[in-house]
Amino acid sequence: MTRGEGSQIRPAETGPAALEAYGAMLGQVFGRADKFTPDSLAWRYRDNPAGAVVGADAWAGETLAAHYVTCPAAMTLEGAPARGLLSLNTATHPDFQGQGLFTRLAEATYAAGADQGFDFVFGVANANSTPGFVRKLGFQLVAPLAAGVLPFPPRKFTAAPVQMAGDWGLDALAWRLANPSGRYRTAPWGALAGVWARTHLPVVDCAAFLPQAQAVADQGAPPRASLFIGLEPRLALERQAFLPLPQRLRPSPLNLIYRPLSAKAPPRLDPRQAAISFLDFDPY
Repeated sequence: MTRGEGSQIRPAETGPAALEAYGAMLGQVFGRADKFTPDSLAWRYRDNPAGAVVGADAWAGETLAAHYVTCPAAMTLEGAPARGLLSLNTATHPDFQGQGLFTRLAEATYAAGADQGFDFVFGVANANSTPGFVRKLGFQLVAPLAAGVLPFPPRKFTAAPVQMAGDWGLDALAWRLANPSGRYRTAPWGALAGVWARTHLPVVDCAAFLPQAQAVADQGAPPRASLFIGLEPRLALERQAFLPLPQRLRPSPLNLIYRPLSAKAPPRLDPRQAAISFLDFDPY
């Protein structure tokens, strides 16, 4: 029996001791201390108005061997409300890598999500993790995300069909903008609500746009071009003077992935009709 096979699989928790253990492991693996403080993890794991995280842990005695969570998200699928799960944090202790723990945790998580009435799992995977999600866990690789510069904020959406999108009601948006590790600015912009996040790069803001101008305070749009990362069929990016980033300037391609959990969810998404922005997958 390998060490991984002897680990005990338990549902992820949101109590102080669990969050402390998760933060220590995630900080060790990813080195992003501000995203894994107790306050940041409590905000993401426990305080989400859409519900606490659905996930699983592998424990070897008192050692956290591996951790994986998905975060509930209010979404729309083909115009109707739906319950999504955002595949988010995953980490394996160095002593337990290569034991297949992530696959075991993921399948336990998706089974729990289906039992709790969630309709689908989605995520944004990098080049290294995408093959595992697609080949081992049955995800669809929907499409690579667009990444580039918007010289000017758009003022309206077109009437293009949208199969999947985030459903950012007032409570959900207020929670999202309360991220302890984020810095945001909002403004009504024509018929849209604009949200800009400060990034790790000096004077670079990442933009997202929602179809409800009344939902945000008017703090003024940043006086400069913005980074856009995502998919948005209601924005004809080529008509917005969108400047794609060259592949050499991207740390890794980012791919939208999708797996249905209920009969309500379509078996596959149309990449031309999927809408996702930084608000939905939490890079900032």
